[in-house]
Amino acid sequence: MDDFWQQTIIKAGSFIITPAKLVGLVAVFTITWLLLLLSKKLLIHKTGLNATEKGVRSSVYHLFKYLAWIIAISVSIKLLGFNVTILVAGSAALMVGLGFGLQNIFSDIISGVFMLFERKVKEGDIMEVDNIVGKVQTINLRTSVLLTRDGYNIIVPNHKFITENVINWTHQALDRRFHIEIGVSYESDVDKVTKILIDCALAQPEVLRDEVALNKPFVRLQQFGDSSLEFHLIFWTADIFRAEQVKSEIRYKIFKSFQENHIIIPFPQRDIHLIQPSV
Repeated sequence: MDDFWQQTIIKAGSFIITPAKLVGLVAVFTITWLLLLLSKKLLIHKTGLNATEKGVRSSVYHLFKYLAWIIAISVSIKLLGFNVTILVAGSAALMVGLGFGLQNIFSDIISGVFMLFERKVKEGDIMEVDNIVGKVQTINLRTSVLLTRDGYNIIVPNHKFITENVINWTHQALDRRFHIEIGVSYESDVDKVTKILIDCALAQPEVLRDEVALNKPFVRLQQFGDSSLEFHLIFWTADIFRAEQVKSEIRYKIFKSFQENHIIIPFPQRDIHLIQPSV
């Protein structure tokens, strides 16, 4: 029976594959897969976790997954009889050449490691990258996946989060301030306009209405425009991902309320003076 496990299946120089080595390879990858499955169940699929805890556990799981597969591949190479030291030394020149061609990929990988350790970008965060707003779905070693407001996923190289200017809407707090611009005619009652704008904001369920002065909706008379008085309605909301839809629904309310109260949103107006040519 021992002879069976040591029988040569494939031989190339000093490289020999036997049934025992094949079983060992299957065992290494099976054990690794089972460990990852168990760790994922314990870390990620646990119920009763908030968004922050899920993000932390997901990062720990990803780091553990990469480390586990690196160890599994190293053990497999050693099990097959390869000298890892010789492989590394022999491929050093090749890796130098590949490094120049793959520097962007390596940059993404290093950035992914920093992201998983520093935790400045977490799963569930609302990010703005290249003027695209999306929710971070997964953070992988080289790329991250964002779900946009339009419902599709975009794959973003990790170096963009480290080396470029991006906005993390949920980095320190879950509520953010937004504003809606509106212009009314100069004949309008500014106090009435202010009250309507605040009432429309408070009528929207997603708008924060805490007693804290910072989070209460307020109106600012921004400037005296060429054709209208320009107001800004400023409000806070925790529903950052749907912020544009929230603003749209508030605009509907404002428009209907202005119609009911006979407040005019003027068209641009210009005064034209005609000069009669002298005869």
